[in-house]
Amino acid sequence: MRGVVAAGHPVTAAAGADVLRAGGNAVDAALGAMFASFAAEPMLTGLGAGGYLLAAPPGAAPVLLDFFVAAPGAGAVGRPHVPLVEVEVSFGDAVQLFHIGAAAAGVYGVLAGAWAAAERFGSLPLADLVAPAVALARAGVEVNPQQAYLFDILRPIAGATPESRALLMPAGRPPRVGEVHRDAALADALERFAAEGPAPFYSGEVAARVVEWIGARGGLLTRADLAGYETVARAPVDVAYRGHRVLTNPPPSAGGILLAHALALLERTPGPPPVAALVEAMRAAQAERTPAFLAGLADPGFVAEFSAGRLGATTHVSSADVDGWACAVTCTNGEGCGEVVPGTGIHLNNMMGEEDLSPFGFHTHPPGRRLPSMMAPTIVLGADGAQLALGSAGSNRIRSAILQVVVGVLDRGLEVQAAIEAPRVHLEAGTVYAEPGVDPPGEDVVRFTAPNLFFGGAQAVRRDGATGALTGGADPRRGGAVAVA
Repeated sequence: MRGVVAAGHPVTAAAGADVLRAGGNAVDAALGAMFASFAAEPMLTGLGAGGYLLAAPPGAAPVLLDFFVAAPGAGAVGRPHVPLVEVEVSFGDAVQLFHIGAAAAGVYGVLAGAWAAAERFGSLPLADLVAPAVALARAGVEVNPQQAYLFDILRPIAGATPESRALLMPAGRPPRVGEVHRDAALADALERFAAEGPAPFYSGEVAARVVEWIGARGGLLTRADLAGYETVARAPVDVAYRGHRVLTNPPPSAGGILLAHALALLERTPGPPPVAALVEAMRAAQAERTPAFLAGLADPGFVAEFSAGRLGATTHVSSADVDGWACAVTCTNGEGCGEVVPGTGIHLNNMMGEEDLSPFGFHTHPPGRRLPSMMAPTIVLGADGAQLALGSAGSNRIRSAILQVVVGVLDRGLEVQAAIEAPRVHLEAGTVYAEPGVDPPGEDVVRFTAPNLFFGGAQAVRRDGATGALTGGADPRRGGAVAVA
């Protein structure tokens, strides 16, 4: 056995396993799976996305690579832009508002991040890592029930422009189960990336086309934004929990440090926490998310200041290999802004239109500022190195999903698949949302009638500290899968 990969789609996980079989390490596998997700999970991620990758090399310090979306507008402060377009998305038992259009597009980072990760940690040529994704994009990926559901509920975004309709609704309606989604432009772009690196997409011809397209439609993305974009290496937040070290996404991301705060609160009481304690930990973490907290995330000293009194990161891929490497990478396009730039393979993100990332109002972040994402790729270290790598999709539900999986494994002794499948709760704006099988206290509770992707899509891999055996768990809420090599 070479290793294990857990991801949000069977072909995504299989692509990562193919990379392991070719001799790649866990970071190579995570990158290969990430590229494949662009073809298999097109409503959630892609070349216009941003994200974070947390790598734990054996015997070396873990590193978080930040390639999340940045606010646009460098060199064009004060330039007018078109209004954001509000769309409503129903999850059945809950409704969420999103905002799209050219002005919702921020500075994408996924190709810069993939290049940095491959250079720093990779062991295979980049062409080998993109090859499975290129094949999938050209031949097409059969739409499974979970992706069909996403295409359907995100229909207002997929159908927002002629270009997005041509790519995402070629039959004039959302793709149905069993139909095939193809993206030849994505395949071409990935091959170009492998051959030329990120330069065409940030300072060359592709960047020029993207900026011209968005500018003509009233967006704020500039040549200076793309040319100045850089992947940033950061030390992860580190919190003790049940005899382990939990490493997760540091500021300027918001999700990791709030997850760490919730774990620190639960650590004060021995034993598996009851549902009421989980909800209270979520409530306490949410209460920390004040205007002062969000304003302070960009301060280099914020982690130390926050931790001193409190502590004692969509699509996700987790991977681990027999040599001791572990990797967790989370990427998001939001839901996409509806702007697909012809001939580039890029469907731009809508992160500037995510209310949760702009709590002081839309377009209030200065150009170049990384947005305060909830994404929190996480690795749990034991005495013998990385024992659990995990993360989740799901906007605000990311940190609650990760919290409950960590508690399931470390407190309740569950196998990783069982911990992922266990019913979840989530606290937001004073309301507790609950899946069947969990009974949170209080009166303001929204009870879902079935498990739902509203509660995130957690993917995790585990290394047994005693035997070294590798296992994985994938979230059925998002159609996740585990592949071994």
